[in-house]
Amino acid sequence: MGARKRLRAEKLKAEKRVTAIASLRDCPTSPRKMRLVADMIRGVEINKALGMLRYSKKEASVRLEKLLRSAIANWEAKNQGLSLEDTPLCVKTIAVDGGRQLKRIQAAPQGRAHRIRKRSNHVTIIVDRMAPAETAAKTAAPAAEAAPKAAPAKKTTAKKAADVKPENAEN
Repeated sequence: MGARKRLRAEKLKAEKRVTAIASLRDCPTSPRKMRLVADMIRGVEINKALGMLRYSKKEASVRLEKLLRSAIANWEAKNQGLSLEDTPLCVKTIAVDGGRQLKRIQAAPQGRAHRIRKRSNHVTIIVDRMAPAETAAKTAAPAAEAAPKAAPAKKTTAKKAADVKPENAEN
């Protein structure tokens, strides 16, 4: 193995040691319904994400809240020297993939049959520290909103003496 490849592999191993992963397999909800809830919390700080999931009306939010709590517990286990309150964490990645389908038959009129596909999904959440740029932007955003905005300068057009026609100048 070359030096660059070995250094990259060591760097990836070090990153994997501090990031927390939690996965949910064969969840009996369609992937589309789960993705609607997953898109809400992607990239969001964990306390805000937990609040969003807690008060969401979607049934998938209950399962995702439990999975997010599991990912946070995994992060605490991997980073025992750090405090959860002092470290800003966010949902770095959340992926919803289709799982297996249970295929069933439902009787239909005139001797026909309709196929029922009971879908399931697999969800993977990665929780990690927020990037320094994100934390700085979130703390600077309230200060920027409080500052008054300057009004844009108005354009004024004035006629130049050269634009006036000689016929109109006499009148």
